[in-house]
This record gives sequence, C-alpha cells and structure tokens, in this order.
Amino acid sequence: MNNSGLGQKIYSFLLAAYGRYLRTPERSLDKAYNAALKIRQIENEHFNGNKIDYDSMIHSKSVMDYFESELKKELRIIRMRLTEFKASRFFLNDSNQKAEKKLGIEHLSSAAILEKLRFIDEVVEKYTISDEEIAPINSIDQTPDVPVESLVVRPKQQNLRTTNLDNKLQNQPRGKTNTTGVLPRSIFNTIHRLQAELDPKSEQEVVQNFRKSQQRNIISVRFLLLLIIVPILTHQLSKAFVVGPIIDHFRNPDRAAIFLNEEMEEEAMLELQRFEEKIKFYDLLNNVITSEQNIEEQMRVRAEEIAEEYRRESANAIKNFTADILSVIAFIWLLLMSKKEIAVLKEFFDYIVYGLSDSAKAFIIILFTDIFVGFHSPHGWEVILEGISHHWGLPANHNFIFLFIATFPVILDTIFKYWIFRYLNRISPSAVATYRNMNE
Repeated sequence: MNNSGLGQKIYSFLLAAYGRYLRTPERSLDKAYNAALKIRQIENEHFNGNKIDYDSMIHSKSVMDYFESELKKELRIIRMRLTEFKASRFFLNDSNQKAEKKLGIEHLSSAAILEKLRFIDEVVEKYTISDEEIAPINSIDQTPDVPVESLVVRPKQQNLRTTNLDNKLQNQPRGKTNTTGVLPRSIFNTIHRLQAELDPKSEQEVVQNFRKSQQRNIISVRFLLLLIIVPILTHQLSKAFVVGPIIDHFRNPDRAAIFLNEEMEEEAMLELQRFEEKIKFYDLLNNVITSEQNIEEQMRVRAEEIAEEYRRESANAIKNFTADILSVIAFIWLLLMSKKEIAVLKEFFDYIVYGLSDSAKAFIIILFTDIFVGFHSPHGWEVILEGISHHWGLPANHNFIFLFIATFPVILDTIFKYWIFRYLNRISPSAVATYRNMNE
C-alpha cells in the first residue's frame, strides 16, 4: 500500500508538471501582456498617454529615473517571455495536443493570441532603439571630414561639449571655399563653430547629449556587472540546489569511487605515509615506543578520514564540472539576449580606451602582453591549467600543458601585434610610437 501510494503521488506530480509544461506558451504570453499593460498604465497615468521619455520636463530627475528603471524591467520581461512563448510553441506537436485534450487543458483562441501580440508590439515599438542611437560616437566611417586623432584622443569634457557642434560642421555644404579656398579651412571651421555656439538651442542639445552619454554609461556598467554576476550566481545556486543534491542522491557514498584519477590516489598515499612517519618521529622524540598494533589502529582511522576527504573532493569535482557547463550556458544566453547592450558596451569601451593618453595606452598594452605572452607568462599558464584540472578532478596532463604553452601565447602575441599594426596604428599612430619607445 505504501509503494502504491508513493507511486500515485509521483504520477500525480509528473502529470501536474507535464500540464504546466503544456501551458507554457499561454503563461509566457500572459506575462508579456501584463508587462505591456503596466507600461501602458504608466503612460496613461503620468505621461498623458505618450511615450515614457527621459527628456520630458513633466517630472523631476529622480522620478524619471524610477520610471526608466520600471520601463527597462518590463521591457526585459516582455523580451524574455516572448522568446519563451516562441520556443515553447515550436516544440508542440500532435501528441502534445492529444495530451492537452486528455488533461482538459483549454487554450486561448487564435484571435485572442493575435490581439495580445498586437498590443504588445504596439507598446514595445515606441521603445525600440534605432541603429543611429547605438552607433559608436567614435565611428570613423561616419566622420570622414574630422581628423581621426580629434575623435579618439579628445578629453571627455570637450567631447561632451563639442559633439553636437562637430556634427553641425560636418553637415555644412562643401564648396570650393572649403576645399581649395585662399584661406585655410580651419578659419571657416572656427567661424562655423562660433555660429553653432551662438545658437540658442545649442545648450539644450548639449544637455541631451550628456543625458544620452550618461544613460549609455549606466547601461554598460550594469551589463558588465551582469556578465560577471550571472555566471557566478548560476554556478553557486545550481551547485547548491540543483546539481549538488542530484549527484549526492545518485552517488552512493559507500560504493562511489574514492579517487577520480591516479594523482589523487598518489596524494592520499603520500599523506598517509607522512602520517606514519609523523607518529614514529614523535615516538623517538619523546622516548616512547608505540606498539605496532596501536600504530596500525591510528593509521586505519587516518586512512578512513583521508578516504572520506577524497570522496567528497571527487564528488565536488563532478559538481564543479556540471555547474560550470550551466554557467557557460547562462553566459551565452545572456550574450544572445543582449545584442543592443553589447553594441552600447562596445561604444563605451571605445570611448574609454581611445580617450586615454598615448602613454596610458602604451602602458596597458605592455602590461597585458607581458602578463599573457611575456617571458614569465608560461609559469602563469601552467598554474592556471593545473588549477582548472584540479577544479574538474582531471589529471594534470603535462604534455598537453607544455604544448598549450608552446602554441597559445604565440598565437595571442600574433593577434596583439596584428591589432596594433592594423587597427591601433590607424586610429592612434602616436600611441603606437609611444608603445615602441617604451617597449625598447
């Protein structure tokens, strides 16, 4: 009776879980629809039915920051739930439909689904970031008339203040006076710059550009933190609540292998041998003679302790390997779902890196090259590879380690040199000259 009752409970649990799986498309669509309703509610109550605009003068900056965070949260929910809706509908087939009928699951009609999707698209369409908004400020193709050095080495304050003015200068018609005039072209550029500074709207445009730059910096920092925190949290939580309990349940402590490789076994034997020598050493030191039977008893207890330690270490290595796979999957999923954030992050790095002085650029390049491909880098790579092997419970294959050290740093050094020659030499030749002088 107990077995039949337990079997009935397991069957009911699996049936309920399968029913929840079959309701996944409708549940995902409802959550996305509710998020869109929240956005529409904020628009109607606080923006007179218009778009949630950060540049709006209706509310204060703190209130707008709150509305912006709510908007981003709901848009993220919509994007994730719509992806889940499409993926779950893709896997539905005829057998699933038969199971739905058997379980009495009723879904929304096609008209209701289309109506919700139209409403979601209508709300989200207002907040779609265009390519112009996320295009890098330092893009060379978009500023052919401005010297490259003025784009990448311009100080931060001057860049924020003159970005709009430079755009106005670029949009001026290029007549003969701009190309082959009697006076230098810089004089005409100065005149146009003065005209732009005297424009009454220039201050408002500078403020708008500053706000956009501030928003991009916030997005970049948040995304960087997510790239670090999400894999770490995935590893720790999956190891503690998912992978760990499953492995502990199916891995019998009494029958499970104590050692995963020969290196672990050698370390255990060496530790037990040191324990025996330690007993004899203290016996000689204290002029005490311990019987062989007593020594064997102490060694038996110590051997059991060592076996238990290495059994836990072996189980922990298996958990680490599985949790690392889940962390990589979470990291890749985050990258695939954040294409716009990646574009903003690329612009952020371009602005930070190419805004540094030439000596700072050369210092950073020399620091990274010496760490990863320098004379002492093989020792660091050896420590890293051995640490990874121990983390996963794998034997440290020294032939593979030596082959990796002999090839990978060379390939990495070639990539560094190619990047310096092909890209940095075109963007900032003075930084390359400084790097060569410092490297000599």
